[in-house]
Amino acid sequence: MRESVVLLQPNRLARSLEQLDSVPGFARRWARNLVLRRAVPFTATAGLQFVELTPARVEVAVANHRSVQNHLLDVHAAAMTLLAETATGMVVGMNVRDDCVPVVQQIKLAFKKRAQGGLRAVAVLSPEQRALMQHSDKGEVTVAVHVSDESGQQPIECEFIWAWNPSGPRQANDLAGQTAAAQPPAQSPTL
Repeated sequence: MRESVVLLQPNRLARSLEQLDSVPGFARRWARNLVLRRAVPFTATAGLQFVELTPARVEVAVANHRSVQNHLLDVHAAAMTLLAETATGMVVGMNVRDDCVPVVQQIKLAFKKRAQGGLRAVAVLSPEQRALMQHSDKGEVTVAVHVSDESGQQPIECEFIWAWNPSGPRQANDLAGQTAAAQPPAQSPTL
């Protein structure tokens, strides 16, 4: 039996990042980091590096530098969490429909050992998860993320539950197949 293949369409974020493919190879990573750090300034504060960005896989790195260190001079737990959240958020963000907004609902973290040097986080979505996001205006997915340090070990284990919802007022089909208009906001009485 032949497996059916669903062609997934890139959303606005994925299309915007594809435009950076026209930047010469030697400057592409720098340009991608510049654009994304301007869009999400906290990633610039932490010095996150966007290593790989595809709709199926995102890899983000952080060096062990002073602005992300704890009192032991390791990467701080909050910076590890930011790294993992950024990787999962980007892979989800590249797959939700343009009329939806992704929000993190739950984070599960287990700190296993001290990190050695810098860290990398890799978040991956299955084809089924991607299709669900692109064909549903509301839902949730569990996104596992692999965080490794320079020794190749996993100092933390984590997963994120991401939801997506319509981004604003919209029209919905009711059971009769008719289109229901959005309710106008209530008007305040004039004095």
